[in-house]
Amino acid sequence: MATTVLIVGLGNPGRIYKDCRHNIGFSVIRALSKSYKIPLKKDNTFSLSGKGKLEGDNLILALPLTFMNLSGIAVSALIKKYKIDLDNLLVVCDDLDLDFGVIKIRPSGSSAGHRGLGSIIDSLGSQGFSRLRIGIGRPLRDNTDASSFVLSAFAKKEKGKIKELIELACDCCRVWVMKGITESMNIFNGIKKYKALS
Repeated sequence: MATTVLIVGLGNPGRIYKDCRHNIGFSVIRALSKSYKIPLKKDNTFSLSGKGKLEGDNLILALPLTFMNLSGIAVSALIKKYKIDLDNLLVVCDDLDLDFGVIKIRPSGSSAGHRGLGSIIDSLGSQGFSRLRIGIGRPLRDNTDASSFVLSAFAKKEKGKIKELIELACDCCRVWVMKGITESMNIFNGIKKYKALS
């Protein structure tokens, strides 16, 4: 029997936020949507979502429309609608504490200050779901406000590497679906060639 897995990318809806650092999770889901020909449509889970197949498994992709800080509302609605076990949930988000180009996947953990993850943990009452963090780096100047930084566009020197970073994250999502969290961690957290794009 085919497993049903859910991959949710975090970000903020609206054109104004489309290319900002905080929306890298949205970019990954849109890339997966294109690769697997899974159209995303507005549904009754406060999200854009779509269903398709990946190597025999049922794959659901989703973008919450609730804004980042309320991501848990959408994710809990998706979990309920599609009857997803938390072991089969992967959340893709940005991470200030990872250098630009570094990705890290984990099976569980705290929000580490990420408000989108915090909202999901609060709504689900659990930290027991996989998360793929994508490094966006920190501001070069200490006096730059973190919230302003994450809502800003990538720097010119970073923009040329965004496509490669998104492809890297998509590869990780694909391995997570096909091989599971342990294999994903072994490949994408450990092998040097996957460590950074700088």
